[in-house]
Amino acid sequence: MSAHGDHDLGHTVAGWTGTAVGVLGSAVLGAGVVTASAAIVWLGAAVVATAALTCWALHLAGWGKATGPRPVGAQDWRTRDTAARHGHPGCLGCRMAGRGGVGAAAAVPTPASRPAEV
Repeated sequence: MSAHGDHDLGHTVAGWTGTAVGVLGSAVLGAGVVTASAAIVWLGAAVVATAALTCWALHLAGWGKATGPRPVGAQDWRTRDTAARHGHPGCLGCRMAGRGGVGAAAAVPTPASRPAEV
């Protein structure tokens, strides 16, 4: 059990990569503000936008996760989400990509299958 208890915080390859690129973009954007350089501000904004697109692409490739907790065996950040190909129900990113049809609902863990909280 971790310091946060036994629940899924959603650490995924898509999440970590998007966060790292977003932090880099924020740092570049901040440097542009400090130096009063419009070019560096625009570069930082472009890197932040790239972070969002990178995170979305990795989510669609199966390196993200659906909304809600995953089964305990699938909570490692390196676990690939095999249900992503068909889309996650209620996921805006999947709907924007044209995924998330009726068959996607079966991939979401039901409340009965989630581990009991202690």
